Amino acid sequence: MADILVLNGPNLALLGRREPAIYGAGDLEQLVAGLRAEFPGHRIDHQQSELEGELVRWVHVAEDAYTGVVLNAGGYSHTSVALRDAVAAVTVPVVEVHLSNLLAREPFRHVSLIGGVCAGSIMGLGPESYRLAVDHLLRRVG
Repeated sequence: MADILVLNGPNLALLGRREPAIYGAGDLEQLVAGLRAEFPGHRIDHQQSELEGELVRWVHVAEDAYTGVVLNAGGYSHTSVALRDAVAAVTVPVVEVHLSNLLAREPFRHVSLIGGVCAGSIMGLGPESYRLAVDHLLRRVG
């Protein structure tokens, strides 16, 4: 059994209401429930915060409490040196995910400060991005 933390940043609590043409019609609870149903026998915990410091703290907590982290840092992906440094400081593998294809969006979204210190990045596949990230982390600890 693996313990996976799904960590979501700002504005992801608005999934299903915020720009559904970009982010989809399902909400965050449905996304997490789908992961739990897809991967029975594994603990999948979820945290969401609008606050950068809380996300940093959860990355630190993950070091000793989880097998892997799925991180959608939202807008902090492009701006947060603190979150990047937190991911770089821990040994627990972190997979960066994004529902939308950042490279098909505004130029300021094309650069992820966090992606370079993650085990991998998955984007543009909607909720499937999360499923692929969990699958990768489970195979990694296999």
